[in-house]
Amino acid sequence: MSLVLDASVAIAWLFEDEASEGLQQVLRKVATDGAIVPSLWRLEVANVLRNAVRRGRCNEDYVDQSLARLDRLPLAIDEETDSRAWGATLDLARAEDLTLYDAAYLELAERRGRPLATCDAALAKAAARRGVEILTS
Repeated sequence: MSLVLDASVAIAWLFEDEASEGLQQVLRKVATDGAIVPSLWRLEVANVLRNAVRRGRCNEDYVDQSLARLDRLPLAIDEETDSRAWGATLDLARAEDLTLYDAAYLELAERRGRPLATCDAALAKAAARRGVEILTS
């Protein structure tokens, strides 16, 4: 698996107004080499899309089509995310002033020694402080 994929990148792929050449490069890399995600990834992506429906940004058909597209990507789900939540991930969230959700991505990238693909500015800054390679738009 080539990188850790934050949900923010996956969501940006799905909406044209968030697209960029850098994000398309990350998508191609994931499609070719795969990515690893924390166990909360699918819930986070689905929640953001559910909120997009509530805000009128898309409809349920678009959500279903988008989830089917994302499901075709070669993603590995990290099995250790949950067991690290109250230890290493919580410590990282405290040290870097992140949400536990964001800290889960950073913890995974550090533990696996992989770059982190994110559109989240606070997460990218925390990753940079900790020497984690960042792939963004």
